[in-house]
Amino acid sequence: MLGKLIGGVIAAVCAAGAALAQDTWYPSKYGAADTLGAVNNLSPEAVKRAAGLVKTGKIYALGIPTGPDAPVYGERKYTAEAIWSPPAGQAPLGENKVTAFDEKVTTSMGIGTQMDGLAHLGIDRRHYNGLKADDLAKEGFRKLDIAAIPPIVTRGVLLDMRKHFGKPLAAGHAFTKGDIQAVLKAQKLTVGKGDVVLLHTGWMADKLASDRKTFQDSEPGLGLEAAIWLADQGVVAIGADTIALEAIPFENPNRPFVVHQTLLAKKGVHVLENVNVGPLAADGVTEFLFVLGQPRFQGTVQVVINPVAIR
Repeated sequence: MLGKLIGGVIAAVCAAGAALAQDTWYPSKYGAADTLGAVNNLSPEAVKRAAGLVKTGKIYALGIPTGPDAPVYGERKYTAEAIWSPPAGQAPLGENKVTAFDEKVTTSMGIGTQMDGLAHLGIDRRHYNGLKADDLAKEGFRKLDIAAIPPIVTRGVLLDMRKHFGKPLAAGHAFTKGDIQAVLKAQKLTVGKGDVVLLHTGWMADKLASDRKTFQDSEPGLGLEAAIWLADQGVVAIGADTIALEAIPFENPNRPFVVHQTLLAKKGVHVLENVNVGPLAADGVTEFLFVLGQPRFQGTVQVVINPVAIR
């Protein structure tokens, strides 16, 4: 009896230890000092392979215009103010009468088409590689700096989820690993190390112009199982034509933004939002050269972007 009791205790301790190990998400597999995450999977060889996908030279701007009417999550705002030079009422400069405008822009960097940096979402005040929120904020986010991310030039893969399901998708529809794998099979593609994966849900085309509130408050999107699987393939970034990539309402209402937490904090995979992939889908494009040289604003945790696809 005692032996059985001891054995049961040992088994329970081992199970608890296994569970704890499973929940341990740092240090990163890219090294305890790493600050780039899956961007480490980029390579010159991958760039050369991706360049080989260019057959027609057609270019797609994947960013939407950024302004007061750009889609935003929550209460983020954008304003632009004209600055006169010389000030209004003063004479122009020189005999050639020089006049000019500058501008003052006040905005969140998480507006319109955007990239979430690794300091954006964390888990219990810890972010990618276990970095503490207090330390990141005190240092101006230098350790997970948007400005330190190298240009992302690689193979892009478009997964046409709208075409796969054959109908408009409902808010809260969470794509599973099986869904992603089925679309890849239908498109005769695989995803792997260094790729950028974009999802076409049709939500932007269906809702942005006609029902902005619905577009900003809910969406079909990536489920947790699918996010983990894609990240484990070595992809650098995952994006969609929605405001927050993951399904809203959330798969589990008690676990909001768990896909963001998983990709950014645990896996070091960047999240791209409000990506205008509709024209790619309309042209039947499924893989392409993806180019992103994000603005290098220091001290930000996200940034407005205009990625480019070239087929």
